[in-house]
Amino acid sequence: MTDATNDSQLDETAVIARDLIRFDTTNYGEGKSNGETDAAEYVEARLSAMGLQPALFDSDPGRTSVVARVAGRDSSKPALVVHGHLDVVPADPRNWTVDPFGGQIKDGLLWGRGAVDMKNMDAMILTAVGDILGSGRQPERDLVVAFFADEEDGGRRGSHFLVDNHPELFAGATEAISEVGGYSIELGGKRAYLMQTGEKSLIWIKLIAKGPAAHGSRLIRNNAITRLAEAVVAIGRQDWPIQLTDTTSQLLAEVSRIVGIDPEQVGPDEIVLRTGTAAGFILATLRTTSNPTLLEAGYKHNVIPDTAEALIDIRTLPGDEDRVLGLVQEIVGDDIEIQIMHRDVGLESAFGGPLIEAIVGTLDEHDPGAPVLPYLLSGGTDNKALSKLGITGYGFAPLRLPADLDFPGMFHGVDERVPLDALVFGRTVLRDLLLAY
Repeated sequence: MTDATNDSQLDETAVIARDLIRFDTTNYGEGKSNGETDAAEYVEARLSAMGLQPALFDSDPGRTSVVARVAGRDSSKPALVVHGHLDVVPADPRNWTVDPFGGQIKDGLLWGRGAVDMKNMDAMILTAVGDILGSGRQPERDLVVAFFADEEDGGRRGSHFLVDNHPELFAGATEAISEVGGYSIELGGKRAYLMQTGEKSLIWIKLIAKGPAAHGSRLIRNNAITRLAEAVVAIGRQDWPIQLTDTTSQLLAEVSRIVGIDPEQVGPDEIVLRTGTAAGFILATLRTTSNPTLLEAGYKHNVIPDTAEALIDIRTLPGDEDRVLGLVQEIVGDDIEIQIMHRDVGLESAFGGPLIEAIVGTLDEHDPGAPVLPYLLSGGTDNKALSKLGITGYGFAPLRLPADLDFPGMFHGVDERVPLDALVFGRTVLRDLLLAY
């Protein structure tokens, strides 16, 4: 059922997240986008109303990021970057039960593209900072609050653009927090939280097969489409072996302890399945993945084309990129050209230190006794760009979620939605963290 709510009945976080969802900031990739400018100007107005001086930055027309600096109580401490992105992946309304850009409130949840990835966190950042400044207080340290364009296409027109062209914006910052961490999962009937302390490397490649152009009726044994199809099947069906990093080893040990299984007797995949819906993310962190995502060839039914192309999304463990690329060439064969479309680093940080301790402590204040576990993200975030400035990034967008909600499955999925009370939880936890750390 649709909730009969108006703005006065909604927490401000839900209002802002809903408003942001209604800006269609679809990013189609390869530079094609509806643009983020309208959403960035909305955020700019919100920040200005807090007494801040946000600045807008365009990498290309319509590709707008917004950044503001918030003075901390102790500016001698290193600054913290708190960031989100304003773009979203495409949504086909034919597959949704609601308008993906309607920002609808239904059954106690906010629905729409970006409700999970990541206009929810954008709204939590705005309300948490607003709560602090509105009460006459300051965060413990300086904050660099950033809302980037183009994250869904590798950040080339957003975070990477700002890091490369305006590094002064992040002066004094040593750490960052952003998306895809801090959300709750169910482990053996007990709630726990996943803290993202690393992310896999990103390699987007294009496979190119060549052959003779010819009439569709001829006998052509060197058909470009056939050769490409063989390569795509080979790379798509590749069974990459398990490789555990320090983060995944620690996660598996903690999951085993909590659910009461012996990791010496149970394999990593089976241990991960005990995390429920979170396994959708975590399984992919145990190994390299290589997924075909787009095919392009030909222009007429009776013409054999001379070129066929495929896009492959490869995610490796941090530091394993060159080795995997060499193996990919072996798998597809030397006669298939590999063109690297975009490549970005993997990240992995230790689960420890003052920021981690502050996060764990703040979560414990709001959800006592719930353990916090480190994990490696199978995807990537704008923390990759910030790492070029020596900034260590973590995923912490705190959400206390019902056990039956497949939260990871809604990233780039259908009927994306987030509980309204989870937004309030995230606003409060984030506010308290920024006041304490």
